[in-house]
Amino acid sequence: MDMNPPPLELKQDAAMCEEAKSWLAFAKEIDKGGDWKNKLQSLNNHLLKRSVVCGSGITISPVDMAVFLAVRDAVVKNVIPTQAEYPNVVRWFDYVQGEGKVSSLFVPVPVKKSNFEPQDYSDVSVKKAPKVVEKVATIECVPATDSLSVGKEDTKHSKVLESKEQEPKAGASSKEEKKGKKEKAATPKIEEKKADEGVSISALDIRVGLIVKVWKHPSADALFVEEIDLGEGSVRQVVSGLARYLKEEDLLNRKVVLIANVKPGKLRDVMSSGLVLCASNSDHSSVEPLIVPDGAVVGEKITFAGYEGKPEEVLNPKKKQLEKIFPDLCTDDSGLAIYKGVSFMTSAGPCRSTLLNAIVR
Repeated sequence: MDMNPPPLELKQDAAMCEEAKSWLAFAKEIDKGGDWKNKLQSLNNHLLKRSVVCGSGITISPVDMAVFLAVRDAVVKNVIPTQAEYPNVVRWFDYVQGEGKVSSLFVPVPVKKSNFEPQDYSDVSVKKAPKVVEKVATIECVPATDSLSVGKEDTKHSKVLESKEQEPKAGASSKEEKKGKKEKAATPKIEEKKADEGVSISALDIRVGLIVKVWKHPSADALFVEEIDLGEGSVRQVVSGLARYLKEEDLLNRKVVLIANVKPGKLRDVMSSGLVLCASNSDHSSVEPLIVPDGAVVGEKITFAGYEGKPEEVLNPKKKQLEKIFPDLCTDDSGLAIYKGVSFMTSAGPCRSTLLNAIVR
């Protein structure tokens, strides 16, 4: 991230290389504190007609990640509550925090989105239009029949009667076709809804872990790197965004609740193979890992009464299972960690938090 030497893909584009260096310098400056207002205004102006900070299109670059980590605290504390002064920063911030790796490391910050309601075109006159067309078509058929007649009155009358008899049948057919189209259009939505309803906490492999080593991320002040024992004979390396809330000694030899089947991936060039579940208050000024009962066994699976399904081997980010499950994770008014009212249960009792009525991510 110090751009020395620059990555291969940037070497081929000198202008983008310079842009990346400029924004990395910006990230380092804002991370030091100071006059964040002018810096955020500069970022807001830059994002006026852009989706991302560096590069073109909508691809989130490592530079975007660096700027996100640098401005996160300032945005959460000063911008999100009003969302009016820096709208472009808020839009970009919400886009980046939804990225798979970021959403697995940080508690998502709620962002108020504008509601869009499409105009209702179900006007009475529009509904009647097809009927008018049908009547015109029927009237035009009469002269055509007349021009093909051989001069017999009974032939002309029979043709007109036939067209009248056929008209309601055509109308009925048209209604059936429309009904069939509506049913077909509704089918994918119903199937999608059923698929969403099938996602539950049982898809997650949640276990008790023990942090045996912890250190600061080499290139991100907001991140810790931990080695966590899950009773597998080896340790898991996990990156978590807890450095702004806790000290290393607060985490060392601490039991934690870990989602063990998230897809492994790098965050700022450090591999992470799990997600430590934490509770957070409403303004995200206080964050702590869930508290595991002393007698819980390292590596044991945390259970949820009524949700005994087999967990996925590895979560597929494209299915967005975490995004669908997270809204139902929280602590209650006594501090118990729950999913849809059901406790996080170990062999030694339920997991909890000192934060009451908090969100859990």
